Amino acid sequence: MVDMWLGITNIWTYVIGTTLIVLLPGPNSMYVLSTAARRGVRTGYKAACGVFLGDGIIMFLSAAGVASLLHTEPVLFDIVKYSGAAYLCYIGYGLLRGVWRRSEPAVSNEVVVAERNPFRRALGVSLLNPKAILFFISFFIQFVSPDYAYPAVSFVILGSIAEILSCAYLTTLIFAGSYLAAQFRARRKLARGLTTGVAAVFIAFAVRLATASVS
Repeated sequence: MVDMWLGITNIWTYVIGTTLIVLLPGPNSMYVLSTAARRGVRTGYKAACGVFLGDGIIMFLSAAGVASLLHTEPVLFDIVKYSGAAYLCYIGYGLLRGVWRRSEPAVSNEVVVAERNPFRRALGVSLLNPKAILFFISFFIQFVSPDYAYPAVSFVILGSIAEILSCAYLTTLIFAGSYLAAQFRARRKLARGLTTGVAAVFIAFAVRLATASVS
């Protein structure tokens, strides 16, 4: 007999699996880390809030079944996929342009062209990721009992667990980024090198997203 609590089956398996997934490198965590490294803890949390909201919207759409349209309509998947890839390229290009135009450290506002509105940009990075939507469709449903009368309750609990784990992880990255920022202020070449490296990572994420498939 499968253990069940409020319509959720194998909740500890879900917690472990979600923890491992949250720890995987991705555009969201990279954006929050790089923002905190350039502009400090407060701005890092602004970016993190954008990620939380974006993930919450994706989880809601997945629970509501709206996101399943990406499975049944490949054209919609391609539109979101290429839009997300283009957005990640835009962020990467903005970082590179800042390095090219200015020789000042990456903590300056001029260099961080792509991070003038970290909340909105993090929200865009989170939402324009069809693979995340498809992941939540296939992952959530495994832990919700079809016999439970209030599946919305199960989805809220599962979503809250995912957000709490994400918050803990992003908080660690924010304070790590803040420590790095102090080091970069004294090492301009290192700061410019990091900015270039982060830009390359975003472009690599864009290429990977553009070549993703629904299956």
